[in-house]
Amino acid sequence: MDRNNDKVIRVGSRKSQLALIQTKHVIEQLQRLFPERRFEIHTMTTIGDRVLNISLPKIGEKSLFTKDLEDALRRGKIDFVVHSLKDLPTSLPEGMTIGAVLEREDPRDVLVLNQKYQGKTLKSLPEGSIIGTSSLRRAAQLARLYPNVAVCDIRGNLNTRLAKLDADTSKFAGIILAHAGLVRMGWESRISQVLENDDLMYAVGQGALAVECRLDDKEILEMLEKLCCKATQSQILAERSFLRTLGGGCSAPVAVSCSLKSSHDQNVGKLTLRGAVWSLDGKTEIQDEVSCEIPLRTIDEVDAVPAKKAKTIEIEKRRKSPDIVDDSKATLGNDSQNFDIEAIINIHGDAFKKCPYSMEHQKQPNNHEGCPINIPIGQDVMGDCPYFDISQKVDLAEKFGPEQVPPAEGSSKCPFSGTKVNVEKAPVDKCPFLAQQIKLIDCDAQSEHALEDKEVILSNSKTSVPLFCGLFCHQSINEDVLRKSENLGNQLANILMANGAQEVMRKAQNEIHEKA
Repeated sequence: MDRNNDKVIRVGSRKSQLALIQTKHVIEQLQRLFPERRFEIHTMTTIGDRVLNISLPKIGEKSLFTKDLEDALRRGKIDFVVHSLKDLPTSLPEGMTIGAVLEREDPRDVLVLNQKYQGKTLKSLPEGSIIGTSSLRRAAQLARLYPNVAVCDIRGNLNTRLAKLDADTSKFAGIILAHAGLVRMGWESRISQVLENDDLMYAVGQGALAVECRLDDKEILEMLEKLCCKATQSQILAERSFLRTLGGGCSAPVAVSCSLKSSHDQNVGKLTLRGAVWSLDGKTEIQDEVSCEIPLRTIDEVDAVPAKKAKTIEIEKRRKSPDIVDDSKATLGNDSQNFDIEAIINIHGDAFKKCPYSMEHQKQPNNHEGCPINIPIGQDVMGDCPYFDISQKVDLAEKFGPEQVPPAEGSSKCPFSGTKVNVEKAPVDKCPFLAQQIKLIDCDAQSEHALEDKEVILSNSKTSVPLFCGLFCHQSINEDVLRKSENLGNQLANILMANGAQEVMRKAQNEIHEKA
């Protein structure tokens, strides 16, 4: 597709807060590399978002959280999609590819406890304690290793599941979540126990972000190439190859753990993959481990966006104090004695650096104007205005000013545009929330005929570019490394199948259908 720099790049995303944080993270990386490009986010609900009263395995759809986004991608409504890699099937629709896999967050699972059980672990919880999870993988391992707890299905996005856990009438002693999701939301303080691989092996691709695009979109692929983390790609490819050969998904308890470590020869690394399959009750387990050597020389090259290195310092800072702070303890007003700089940093995270009030405080620590925001914004406002509800869109504030658009309930007037606003000349340049604002478009609210651009017709011509479980092999990537990683996953799956893995999976699927 031929684009110029004025062409807006449309990015598809689910509507959950976590999905938007992940999508905006990818866009921020691209904006640093391509500052002249403009982006907008097109949000939509997926099958997995719409059907909440049925457990994931019973639905039986392999593309629960990706199909609607991929349909929009295929029709040219969007240019690429940001996925949690564990949601992405190992076989992609024809004409689609994974253009980038970003550096992986911690892939392990964690236990988040109800306040009544703080200080406990899975092992020390009282007999009969209820743990919430919608994952067969987690449920089977819990049944095998922790007979003292009972498992109950829990659905919804991260916010919803935490709300169910924290409710006064909650039946849950705790829930199992992915470590990566809590990190990205800035909620690490909620983690009660990090579950090591001996406690709970994780899902294929867990902790990694994948960017899916059209296979024939060369310009987007060239942009995404700079986001690729080669070490992560090797590991997740081994995992995806294992799952694809095994034929598993969310309809059977399958889990992995994978590592890449340098050997005595610094140019060679050891890629180790462990995988397992369980019966639904966890009593039957088939597990094994394989490894191979791959050249590290091409993997250890510095990536264009070394996200983890830049992020490590900030994560360590946040670990020193709670990530979630009661905003009432950080109320500022105009009394300088109430100015708790540490509390404000805890609440607002990176957004604090953009705040004009923080700039004034840094210039004149003893003579500043207090921050007018007295609502819990979270770790990062992510470009969303705290004075106007997201459904009203920030562009309404830009067009009409705060006098014409009522602010969200409980919030105050916008301090950046003043109380008297010239509708034609609203001083939006002073607003930190409109600076580099990424426009959000609700695709569910649009009709099929509301598209501004013509739909893209995918090329039917076969491409000679090899794909590895959907992963695109860029010129900067060593194809031999990908082949070895893929073969390692195949090898492990064949070992498990020789030991009866497929029969165990078949029985699990039959049990699920009988209960449906």
